[in-house]
Amino acid sequence: MLSYRHGYHAGNHADVLKHLCQLILLEKLAQKDKPFVYIDTHAGAGLYDLQSEQAQKTAEYEQGIDRLMQLQSANPHICRYQALVGEYHQQHRYPGSPELAFRLCREHDSLQLMEWHNQEVLNLKANFKDRRNVHIHHRNGFEGLVALCPPKPARGMVLIDPSYELPQDYVEVVESVKAAQKRWAGGTFAIWYPMLAKARDKSQTMLDGLSQLPVEQVLNIQLWVGAQPDDFGMYGSGMVIINPPWQFDEQVESLLQVLPTSLSDSPDAGARCQWLRNTQG
Repeated sequence: MLSYRHGYHAGNHADVLKHLCQLILLEKLAQKDKPFVYIDTHAGAGLYDLQSEQAQKTAEYEQGIDRLMQLQSANPHICRYQALVGEYHQQHRYPGSPELAFRLCREHDSLQLMEWHNQEVLNLKANFKDRRNVHIHHRNGFEGLVALCPPKPARGMVLIDPSYELPQDYVEVVESVKAAQKRWAGGTFAIWYPMLAKARDKSQTMLDGLSQLPVEQVLNIQLWVGAQPDDFGMYGSGMVIINPPWQFDEQVESLLQVLPTSLSDSPDAGARCQWLRNTQG
């Protein structure tokens, strides 16, 4: 939806979950010397000012990155995330998924960033001006994903993070992933989605569609910071990972033991990690 601006939500609990998963996936790819590609279908501005009018209006980062930065944890993924985000946090900024990817990619890796919002793509271009191996596309991310597959190099991951302001987004996620996966069977697909109030949550149909794709593994990760409301609001979020790397599920499980109580004081906060499809046993 062309009205969505992520600046209102930057650094919230959903970003924490999404970017921790992204960090683990990119570090897994970087363990081999071979180059890889990172594709972001809904890149946004890439970098956010937490003192901006947008961020201050909602202050969602207070229950997200602000709380996590206060956490003393031995979890290696949380420690690396804190170190990476910390330098931005000290300047009251938060790095979006493109910025994190750029920091985690190497000189021979490449980034393909897509954004359809007219102003956000200008902000993205300004934030990534003169950066190496970064390609920015002003286009619909669902259509662009299919068009870019199979990418070169053929190793890599895609992050799909639409606004879900339109019910059609849930349908387009499944359709675009199905078409892209046919062209790029070896790619890892990471799909973020909101967990909404009972009257508005449309994620189950999407999850059912993703679980029926002709792939070996589909992992569903969920984190919620309170009870599900009846009528309005986002109480949590999820990440679906198609073709997750080896031991990724175990690493995420270690995160989920820490995150609910770190990001929320609610007794209803919680998390789960479950296979929607797993033909490997």
